[in-house]
Amino acid sequence: MDVTFTCADGRVLAGQLFAVPAGVARRGTVVIASATAVKASYYHRYAAYLAENGYAALTFDYRGIGGSRGGSLRGQHVRWFEWGSLDIDAVLAWALAQADGLPVHFVGHSFGGFGVGLAGHAAGLGRILTVGAQHAYWRDLRLRHQIGHWGRALLMLPLVGILGYFPAKRLGLMEDLPAGVALDWARSRKDFTTAAAGPVRSALLAHQAAVTAPILALAPSDDSYATTAAMERAVAYTPNSPSTVLHLDPEYYGEPSLGHFALFHGRYRDSFWPQTLAWLDGGAWAGV
Repeated sequence: MDVTFTCADGRVLAGQLFAVPAGVARRGTVVIASATAVKASYYHRYAAYLAENGYAALTFDYRGIGGSRGGSLRGQHVRWFEWGSLDIDAVLAWALAQADGLPVHFVGHSFGGFGVGLAGHAAGLGRILTVGAQHAYWRDLRLRHQIGHWGRALLMLPLVGILGYFPAKRLGLMEDLPAGVALDWARSRKDFTTAAAGPVRSALLAHQAAVTAPILALAPSDDSYATTAAMERAVAYTPNSPSTVLHLDPEYYGEPSLGHFALFHGRYRDSFWPQTLAWLDGGAWAGV
């Protein structure tokens, strides 16, 4: 069912609630956060799977994306860190308020898996599972992907300056991006929190320090973004969370390659998805 989430600054986000079916015991709630420039609908199959197995699942679009686009992106002042500190935070607040004493867990893909630490309400989470989570610091990429990153950056910068947003769809890429998000991504800071200043940065650092949920950080071994260095950098922002970083062998899943996006596709319903469910339930990771 469609739901909305109101952020601390008044911005309203579009989301979806996948309720646990009648007759299935409810185990808790899972909030699912998207990768950059990816609509929430990409994760709906996985959300439905979680609901069928007892976890109410929430998906949502960040401000400026999909159902939360909010009209023309020209003139929208959106920063990448706000997707965590405002958007993810609002969804977590809603989920925790509706939890009925059951745990609230989190699954984040790419930026979503990193951005959760920027949210104040992340302190209330039970477990955090991330897939390919990082914030695209260019030096963490392999050399050939560093070149690709700077190629995209050189494309983004003038287009954002001319149009006031990044027109990804026109270029055959994913979703258009607000200017601030595109520029933050292109500039690729070593310390992500330095994108903010003064009390805003202090709040981000405090939110990250307040997270204590166990983090399981996963990525396929051929994920071009989620190198070991990138994943270890991401979990280091939440020093009070016990974390495990693992790369997954595509051959274990019967594939020559998985890349950055594959694991949320329905063909992993009987392999990767049950592994994540077992871990969210409190078990150990069963896989490679």
